[in-house]
Amino acid sequence: MAESDELRDGVSPQTDELASTLMGDALDMLAAGDPFCVLLAVQDDSGEITSYEFSDDGEEACLEAARAKVGQVAGARRCAIVYEGAVEAEGEGFADALLLEFGERGWRSYSAYSLVDGIGTGDGFTWTDPAPAGEVPLLL
Repeated sequence: MAESDELRDGVSPQTDELASTLMGDALDMLAAGDPFCVLLAVQDDSGEITSYEFSDDGEEACLEAARAKVGQVAGARRCAIVYEGAVEAEGEGFADALLLEFGERGWRSYSAYSLVDGIGTGDGFTWTDPAPAGEVPLLL
């Protein structure tokens, strides 16, 4: 694994596309009221994308299993993980959010979130544009 100071900053177009697609799929599932715990998408060196869903345990255990799975995928180049959670909203306590972690081998890894409301209400479901939530540990 590369040292942290050797990692590239920013996000490649391929990683951005992988993360955006997974986030969009998760938002669609929330709008429809389709429950999930943790979703993972991994793209290998050849460009093939494999998706995983983790739901057989508690939220934290599923998230840890998804993070561990990334390192087990042969040739994994980039990954994205989404899960439901909450973020502190200014002066309003906590708000429901869809959380995203994403990264690529040789690059820094980041997180983001979208506030969500009206889960399971179809057209009544709303979300905010993704907001940055900081750097996360490198999984690749």
